[in-house]
Amino acid sequence: MSNRAPVLHLASASPRRAAILESLGIVFTAAGVDIDERHRQQESADAMVLRLAVEKAAAARSNRSGPVLAADTVVVVDSEVLGKPRHQDEALAMLARLSGRRHRVMTGVALHWDGNQRTALSVTEVTFRNISPDEALAYWQSGEPGDKAGAYAIQGLGGAFVESISGSYTGVVGLPVFETVALLNMAGIDVIKSAAGS
Repeated sequence: MSNRAPVLHLASASPRRAAILESLGIVFTAAGVDIDERHRQQESADAMVLRLAVEKAAAARSNRSGPVLAADTVVVVDSEVLGKPRHQDEALAMLARLSGRRHRVMTGVALHWDGNQRTALSVTEVTFRNISPDEALAYWQSGEPGDKAGAYAIQGLGGAFVESISGSYTGVVGLPVFETVALLNMAGIDVIKSAAGS
């Protein structure tokens, strides 16, 4: 474990987002925030994820100094936003909607630092193979889809359903590396040089 001081705070309790930051060699603190994540009427999916990322960062920033990073991810199919399933029937319905089709995964990222705020959007197209009802049920029973947008995790068992992907894999996981590093660079956090020990 690094002895370096944290360079930012991650406004998320997601172990997946934390793992991505750790893979970049970034030292950070992390904690979830409690905000209203409901989809607003007439709000586009991209506007929604950017708004929620900004609101999460703002909520975390209220009681700490230093840069604050936040993100929000949704799955979009037929212009409908699929969030996290609330129960088995909803998860199975989501997987049936995604089966044998292409959908988009949108992740909004926000960074607050020194009175500044910047956002970035990652959009990735994912194509699923056909999923049988028995497979969908077994997948739900694995416990993996319960807290995942669209009821699947590309980095876990859900990856078995992914036929192809066009865009950011880490964006589908929940924190797009390209966009995140670009935002951190704006705040003076040079991830590459830091990893190299400069």
